[in-house]
Amino acid sequence: MRSRDERGSGLVEFIWLGIVLLLPLVWILLSVLAVQRGAFAVSGAARAAGRAYVLASNDAEGDARARAAAAQALADQGLAGSAFDLTVSCTPYPPDCHSGTSVVTVRVASSVRLPMLPLILGSAAPSFALDATEVMPVGQYQEIPDAAP
Repeated sequence: MRSRDERGSGLVEFIWLGIVLLLPLVWILLSVLAVQRGAFAVSGAARAAGRAYVLASNDAEGDARARAAAAQALADQGLAGSAFDLTVSCTPYPPDCHSGTSVVTVRVASSVRLPMLPLILGSAAPSFALDATEVMPVGQYQEIPDAAP
């Protein structure tokens, strides 16, 4: 029997093994970076929305400003046009958040799609849900219109 010449086969095996191990590693790295970018964006959006809401003169204007600030903060991190949910609540004056020394809680929720998975798993694109909450005081020295002198 003649032995086959196996010179160079180690290089081929090393290249194939490298591809098989490197591609999942690259995908994991890209997914982690996408989720981190989304987490940073949602956190920044909650902070910007909270500040915009608190600095507005009334609740309606505050809601509009908060939505615009959250959308801009998400766009700054590369999530322009992504859907988000903005919730505003306040204590101890729920009907009017801009009265007295109210404390406003803003919650922004969004999601980040994981890269390159729709091609593999079909039409349903998997996503990672993210949310952030920011608590801000309205202001200690703010005029209350119905207060007694």
